[in-house]
Amino acid sequence: MLAAERRDYLLARLHSDGKLVAKDVAAELGIAEDNIRRDLREMASAGLCQRVYGGALPVSPAVADYATRATVAVDGKERVARAAAALIRPGMTVLLDGGTTALAVTSALPRDLRATIVTHSPTVAAALVDHPTVEVYVLGGRLFKHSAVTSGAAAAEAARLVTADLFLLGVTGVHHEAGLTTGDADEAAMKRTLASRAADVYVLASSEKIGAASPFVVLPATDVSAVITDADPGHPVVEELRRDGIAIIEA
Repeated sequence: MLAAERRDYLLARLHSDGKLVAKDVAAELGIAEDNIRRDLREMASAGLCQRVYGGALPVSPAVADYATRATVAVDGKERVARAAAALIRPGMTVLLDGGTTALAVTSALPRDLRATIVTHSPTVAAALVDHPTVEVYVLGGRLFKHSAVTSGAAAAEAARLVTADLFLLGVTGVHHEAGLTTGDADEAAMKRTLASRAADVYVLASSEKIGAASPFVVLPATDVSAVITDADPGHPVVEELRRDGIAIIEA
């Protein structure tokens, strides 16, 4: 089998199985595992997969630029946003992450809700300007343009002064083994800091993020209160998350 044929085969298996285990594929094809690992490195460099220990997972479409992500899975993000907004009770202090799903949460909030939203997303804060009864606090810092959020030392220091009832966490990948992942190390660190300041953490995960992975781990999936998703309840990763004791809120 030629290298190009192997790559096509690996891509097809990744699509059908949702993951690749290098030693298993090597055994099936009767070739050295090092060849498969080299193929996976090349595929990862081309943005076709996300390498993990022992193999590869689908790459998340949520690593695209902000404008592109705004057009991906719009209906699913709105369903997730509505389910997330329903968790916010009057009087709560809520940490709201950045990203397109978090932005959809602002539109799903009841107009009579009295609550405090703390965010490191200027876009999210601007969307709440016209909300009549929600107080908004913005955490300042260096602007990470990919996700339109602040990060870095100043933002993390400001976040450590907050105590919240819940954190609505946005990620680019959700997997029972790879965990909750995103595409930037500083952004992952900021998300961990925000998660440490909330009593409960809920993951905003529209279906395209389930089973996908990105380079940097935010948290293990077992460290959150629940995953909010519109993915099929029978999705293999959703079933694995449930088996690991992780609550799933169906959107």
